[in-house]
Amino acid sequence: MTVIVTDKGFGPDDWTGGFTEASEAANDVVALDLGSDADAETVALTPALEMVRVDFPSFADGRGFTIARRLRQRGFTGRLRAKGHVISDQYAMARRSGFDEVEISDELAARQPEAEWQFRADHTAHDYQSRLRRAAT
Repeated sequence: MTVIVTDKGFGPDDWTGGFTEASEAANDVVALDLGSDADAETVALTPALEMVRVDFPSFADGRGFTIARRLRQRGFTGRLRAKGHVISDQYAMARRSGFDEVEISDELAARQPEAEWQFRADHTAHDYQSRLRRAAT
């Protein structure tokens, strides 16, 4: 099972549409699964595309953050989900790069409880530039 993390905390997965692998994608795909090595420039941002889920094979692999940022810069406005080995310390970065939610395993949710994720939910307050601006005033 998995847990979905949003700014409101832990919740169940409410997506019921399934996912299509990027290699099998067609113009009518509603939800797309991307690997961490995907090229965001080649993703077809069709009107039918409602959700993109980006895999994080390791918490040390930050390529998914770049993919999310590029998809948002290209105009994707649907749901953007990080899946896999994202840890609570990375939640603010995930939100700043464009992710709406993070899908984690039940095991990770047990090791890193909801309070740890919610502490970082105000993703605009936990970055270096915000701390500098507060210190300057």
